[in-house]
Amino acid sequence: MTAGSAAEVCVWRHPRPRDVAGRCIGRTDVAVDPRKARRLARRIHREALREGAQGQAAPGLIAPGQAAPRVVCCSPLRRCRDVARHLRRLGWRVVVDAALLEADFGHWEGQAWADIPRDEVDAWVADFADHAPGGGEPLRQVLARAAAWAPPVPGATVVAHAGWMLARQWWRQHGATATPSAGQWPAPPSYGSRWRGL
Repeated sequence: MTAGSAAEVCVWRHPRPRDVAGRCIGRTDVAVDPRKARRLARRIHREALREGAQGQAAPGLIAPGQAAPRVVCCSPLRRCRDVARHLRRLGWRVVVDAALLEADFGHWEGQAWADIPRDEVDAWVADFADHAPGGGEPLRQVLARAAAWAPPVPGATVVAHAGWMLARQWWRQHGATATPSAGQWPAPPSYGSRWRGL
């Protein structure tokens, strides 16, 4: 990794929200199926138990042979918070942190992508890092927010959003000064997937 010394974390993307197909969703507080939130929480819990029993903490996250703590940090948005709520019932400590929020797409929020004027999207693509899509949050600001975040305890688990995960990954791989173009920005992680070492 070429980035700074901030602690690495293991991050899970929230479950697929309801009724979001084809829509611009950033800070829009959409719901997830309660069963999906519970299922992901149980999966996170099982993985923590398995790794703890085997003494296999994720490399680089905490000391070898030490089980990860049962601390989950999450965005305040329901699609993350609902997963954390189920983990709390399984004995986890929950830390809700606004620094883990998805990007803010301003007046684009909740709109169908097809209804957003093409010239507005083109302006964002042309200045991908610094343009504020929909008057919301520029990518450079999301990158800074993701890079600056640190877990409250080493080895804490995170439930977050695709944009935050991609920003954290970009910073880890390219450092604080690299500016991504739209063509360089990777595809989002799958819903419910886990990325280690962010």
